[in-house]
Amino acid sequence: MEILIISGMSGAGKSQVADILEDMNFYCVDNMPTELIPLFVEFCLATKGRYERVALVADVRSSKNFDSLFKSLEDMKNLGCDYKILYLEASAETIANRYKETRRKHPLAKNGKTLIEVINSEIEILKPVKDRADYIINTTNMKLSRLHQRLTDIFSGTNEINRLNVNVISFGYKYGVPIDADIVFDVRFLANPYYVTELREKDGRDKDVCDYIFADQRAEVFVNKALDLLEFLLPNYMQEGKSSLTICVGCTGGKHRSVALARRIASEIGKLNYPAECIHRDIGK
Repeated sequence: MEILIISGMSGAGKSQVADILEDMNFYCVDNMPTELIPLFVEFCLATKGRYERVALVADVRSSKNFDSLFKSLEDMKNLGCDYKILYLEASAETIANRYKETRRKHPLAKNGKTLIEVINSEIEILKPVKDRADYIINTTNMKLSRLHQRLTDIFSGTNEINRLNVNVISFGYKYGVPIDADIVFDVRFLANPYYVTELREKDGRDKDVCDYIFADQRAEVFVNKALDLLEFLLPNYMQEGKSSLTICVGCTGGKHRSVALARRIASEIGKLNYPAECIHRDIGK
């Protein structure tokens, strides 16, 4: 029996994931009390094949402390059932905007705390789950069609794709280094388009901004050297058992140089046949 635990940040897309997995013949249960998981697994085993693929959503709604989840997972292993954990996340700004758009209340919302403070608290609560995750998907700027493709790649059952998933995140150092960074590249050595009047209000996705940045030969040299390093590291991370990697590219404000370089690096990683998402954390600030 295949058992998947879906967890992650509130508003990161767990419900959409469950819907997609149901179409892939998973039997999905949302918000099950963690203490009941072993009993539910025993029930599934007793049906002798009726429930071959099961996905259980476990998040802060069912437990503010995940010790009970981890105990239940150990009990499940004692029953002879293995499991995988899928963790959903997104930037705090993205989660906040999603809650503002839907006008829903965050499950950890408290008087006297801003939404961003609550979201950051949830990130800390969920850290033990993320640390144990087999798959991590960052849904910042991710369209539903792309999420569907990622899940199909991982859980189609064909084993055609069993590769390291890479997130390339552009950011501004003035807003802090992303807390989930595995590798950080600093591109502040390149000329800053911010100081060119006609480029200041544009960003690294615009052709004239990219042309300005890559007119400096050091930009191309940097990309080649970074990719040489990554081409060595990615298969070694896979061999070590890592299922996801977060590469962060930073400049001062996270709008011009980091965006252009992150897009280029993500594109080149994709050519190496690794699923790569490009996320611009600070582009709108």
